[in-house]
Amino acid sequence: MPWLELVTHNPILYRSMIAWAIAQGLKVVFAWRKTGYFSWERLYGAGGMPSAHSTVVCSLVASVIRVEGFASSYSAVAIIFAFIVMYDATGVRQAAGKHAEALNKIIIQSRLNGHVSEIPLKELLGHTPLEVLAGAVLGLVVGGWH
Repeated sequence: MPWLELVTHNPILYRSMIAWAIAQGLKVVFAWRKTGYFSWERLYGAGGMPSAHSTVVCSLVASVIRVEGFASSYSAVAIIFAFIVMYDATGVRQAAGKHAEALNKIIIQSRLNGHVSEIPLKELLGHTPLEVLAGAVLGLVVGGWH
């Protein structure tokens, strides 16, 4: 089965892909409004408002429930997977971003002393609970669409 046919005939897959594209597009808009400049990196980068991870997994949950029914094993797996991804986005990945921020401060101080010339670490890795919630709502809306 050709790739395009696979995508267009699988509502679970195409709804999740549409949800991801909308979330990434919204990241560009929110980042532009916050910083005043356009960033191509927001189209594919991690972190920011809304959480594309949460959007995709919640779209997956809503789509699986629509197609398979709430009581199905597939729905249970999708729901558990969504909770794991959203927990990781607000917990582990956000902590990694804070660690990167602290390390970047150390690197800058070391550069000032002439000791280090490292490339700064990426700090925008995780999400705030609000970013995850916004992504979850967006995903449920897109995934539940007809």
